[in-house]
Amino acid sequence: MSMKLNDDISVSNDDSFFLIAGPCVIESEEFVLETALRLKEIAARYDVDLVFKSSFDKANRSSITSYRGPGLERGLEILQRVKDEYDLPVITDFHVPDQAARVAEVVDVLQIPAFLSRQTDMLTAAGETGLPINVKKGQFLSADGMDNVVNKIESTGNNRAMLCERGAMFGYNNLVVDMRNLDIMKELGRPVVFDTTHSVQRPGSKGDSSGGDRRFAPTLARAALGAGVAGIFAEVHPDPPSAKCDAATQLPLDEFESLVKQWKAVDEAVKND
Repeated sequence: MSMKLNDDISVSNDDSFFLIAGPCVIESEEFVLETALRLKEIAARYDVDLVFKSSFDKANRSSITSYRGPGLERGLEILQRVKDEYDLPVITDFHVPDQAARVAEVVDVLQIPAFLSRQTDMLTAAGETGLPINVKKGQFLSADGMDNVVNKIESTGNNRAMLCERGAMFGYNNLVVDMRNLDIMKELGRPVVFDTTHSVQRPGSKGDSSGGDRRFAPTLARAALGAGVAGIFAEVHPDPPSAKCDAATQLPLDEFESLVKQWKAVDEAVKND
């Protein structure tokens, strides 16, 4: 199934992959604009469609003292600048149903966080905006259980859902990726996205924050592209160790171009066979 994200970008599991990329959380306006520009330049060099991602609020941080972001209104102002100055489509997550309509005034794609992927009111609020929706599969959900998620969104008349694999809980404080999930979700007739950076998290493993190991993210992305997916989701930061969120898993911006080059080659080998 092919699905339009906007007037310029159509996505499907059979066509060239697209990127959802950007820093985990908005740390400042200047930071977001500089990162968005560099990501746009990388994507353009490899003729890969890019949707810029960053969060105005991280509502599920481990600690009450963790940085959450600039908030709804300021965050949307910054994302609007990315759209206006760089002509990039943007995606961000929302956290309560009442935010959906306001966020939809700015973004091109709405995102449902993994922990909220079963919440009926979240899914129907997103569906009612009419926008494309990227639903992160909950770490606690089976791939075939995403059929119920799709049905909830489609009950609003919106058939523009993408399904995003981001790993499953493997005991406490660890995730594992079952690549069979990609084929199972493709059988639901939806574009499938693979979240390569959240899949290498170790949730809550540091007590007051999540850990992880970014070195495995590029390998998992290649494996997902080898299985044939519509898109890759990757959080990217100019200096990951200093990041205010997901410092252990975000990919270094300086290394991202080489990864996109690899991913493009794998995608072309699979889809042009």
